[in-house]
Amino acid sequence: MRLEQLEYVRAVGEHGSLRRAGEHLHVSLPALSEAVTKLERELGVTLLDRHRSGTRINATGRELLPRILEVLDSVDRLRSAARGESQFHRPVRVGSVYFGVTAIVLPAMRSHEVDHQHTSVDLRQLRHEEVNDGLRDGSLDIGLISLLPGDDVHPELVATELVHGRPVAVLPGGAPLARQERVSVDDLRQEVFVGARAGYLMHRVAQRVFGDSPPLTWHTADSADVCKQMVSSGIGVSLMPDFALHDDPLEANGTLAFRPIQDEETVIRMVMLRRRSARPTPSARALFDLLAHHAGLHVNAPA
Repeated sequence: MRLEQLEYVRAVGEHGSLRRAGEHLHVSLPALSEAVTKLERELGVTLLDRHRSGTRINATGRELLPRILEVLDSVDRLRSAARGESQFHRPVRVGSVYFGVTAIVLPAMRSHEVDHQHTSVDLRQLRHEEVNDGLRDGSLDIGLISLLPGDDVHPELVATELVHGRPVAVLPGGAPLARQERVSVDDLRQEVFVGARAGYLMHRVAQRVFGDSPPLTWHTADSADVCKQMVSSGIGVSLMPDFALHDDPLEANGTLAFRPIQDEETVIRMVMLRRRSARPTPSARALFDLLAHHAGLHVNAPA
């Protein structure tokens, strides 16, 4: 018996059919079917009903599914114990792609510190794929990522939306464009652009905004902080989600200006992820709730 076989049965139960489970797991139907068939032979029971119209979990499979989830959850706890982590005193491990950290994550961490004085938070800046992998292998408790319309969440993960917003132009405080109430995409095309490297969400956002006519000069960086520093130095302009710039000190001192983009309707969602089958520690559950709470305060804050 292999863990992946149990993962496959769980996916069929969650997604309703073998085909949909294969699509979400990115596993071919023959490989998925063969793995489950071998598990059925080992257990001596049939877990799936196979028909021409599709293959679905049967009554026996549904009856055993809670036990399968218990096994997968126990594996998560075993991995934590092998790393020497106490269920109650190990750090709450958070992987974030950065956006929203200042406005939401840091206030939640301050509140968490008051209520859980002996539990620390391990905040890691990671790429989207690294957050997904960390949650799935148990090395992260909470993930924070940004999504565009049409983006899917991995079937092993559960997403809770915290905030959503739109991309805005990030400009040097003294630039002529900063004197306008809003800027156009054509305005930005005429400037040197500072954007995220390929593979990051904001690179995809910039591609949506500029379409087939990008700026002639396009610098790249891996960090939103570096992008802002480059813009504040007068190197160029950039794009960032509006919710990531709330109460930004560089805007307060006039170094940067943030302006809405005319006719730009791209929606960016910041979501909080957890593993579907994981049993969170009390401190991880508390931080999860605090993040949702502070996201609500952020959304309802006066403009």
